[in-house]
Amino acid sequence: MDIFAKIKKDRGPIGQYQDLAHEYFAFPKLEGEIGSRMKFNGKEKIVWSLNNYLGLANHPEIRKADADATAEYGLAYPMGARMMSGNSNNHDQLEKEFAQHVGKEDAMLLNFGYQGMVSAIDTIVSRHDVIVYDAESHACILDGLRLHPGMRYKFNHNDVADCEKQLQRATKFIEGTPGGILVITEGVFGMNGNQGKVKELVALKEKYDFRLFVDDAHGFGTMGKTGGGIGEEQDCTDGIDLYFSTFAKSLAGVGGFIAADKDVLYFLRYNMRSQIFAKSLPMAMVVGGLKRMELIRTMPELREKLWDNVNKLQQGLKERGFNIGTTNTPVTPVYMEGELHPALQMIVDLRENYNIFCSVVVYPVIPKGQIILRLIPTAVHTDEDIKQTLEAFSIVSEKLKNGEYPDVFPDIKDLMVHKTDTQVG
Repeated sequence: MDIFAKIKKDRGPIGQYQDLAHEYFAFPKLEGEIGSRMKFNGKEKIVWSLNNYLGLANHPEIRKADADATAEYGLAYPMGARMMSGNSNNHDQLEKEFAQHVGKEDAMLLNFGYQGMVSAIDTIVSRHDVIVYDAESHACILDGLRLHPGMRYKFNHNDVADCEKQLQRATKFIEGTPGGILVITEGVFGMNGNQGKVKELVALKEKYDFRLFVDDAHGFGTMGKTGGGIGEEQDCTDGIDLYFSTFAKSLAGVGGFIAADKDVLYFLRYNMRSQIFAKSLPMAMVVGGLKRMELIRTMPELREKLWDNVNKLQQGLKERGFNIGTTNTPVTPVYMEGELHPALQMIVDLRENYNIFCSVVVYPVIPKGQIILRLIPTAVHTDEDIKQTLEAFSIVSEKLKNGEYPDVFPDIKDLMVHKTDTQVG
């Protein structure tokens, strides 16, 4: 069969809805200045879908630093891959600051977080090695696992006892071979908001020989007294052998980094194909990264404001009877029961009639009958944002329970024209 004919016939579990969902449920366009309120379809919405935790995306000092760096260097400098011609003192300095902030000897910049994680896994392990990983690991980890030619064992989410069982299997598997074991988990799980059981996994090193790789994309800048991430939060920094994070969350930029011992980082620098054969991170992003790190160090009030908003939002949801699971981080999932089409009707209602823009997770990503509305509070949200959102959630959840949303794919254009009179904000 022709490859293109095949993909046109089967668009995939999510792609099958592309004609109806495009630019509304999928690939929506938020416009205007990045903040807690932006425009969607020409109308202002309270936005809960951006990982701009500390509000740095549109902070005036950050905007100025980015603009000045772009004016000075452009977006092309330095040209070439980092190994060949794309290195600079600023790149080295930013790596030193990342390493210091997360308590490691050294750090390595990555062009993209997702790409970096995939390539790091591919570089670190060989066919003799075994990977043990959390069942709810992010897609970048799972894609890295696909490149691994050796054995891998999955443990139930945050289940340390099950992780130990898989470590026992892995230990037995590598007996008599040159293989080792790499355990991978997350510092903060981006869907349910749970902290990874990092400290408990570190404790397993007393019984098993393995290295621990932690993806702390949502934890860097938000967790710990200084924003040093999950290691600082759980007081287990030394037990994390490889620490990864991205610029795309608290740092509000593009790129990523891995921090570890110097000898490990030298190995990665000279063997990580996605960095060796790709253009260096542009200087404007590096200089902007230095400014972002400066604000993280010198403006703890940004993190304090974030957590003030987190507590107000999560407490308000619980007081109104919403199930937010066991989150103990800024990531705030709201669990509801309902079928796919009513859930989508509810999202349209939230956006068009109550001016609330949040992400929705439904079947086929999660089982049928379940709905997750995912909220990301930030330092730039206001008390009024929180109040309006809580009121709107109470109204639409009651509608969902009462069966007021029809079990059909929403006619978005029709709903945008015929709005109800119960608008908030």
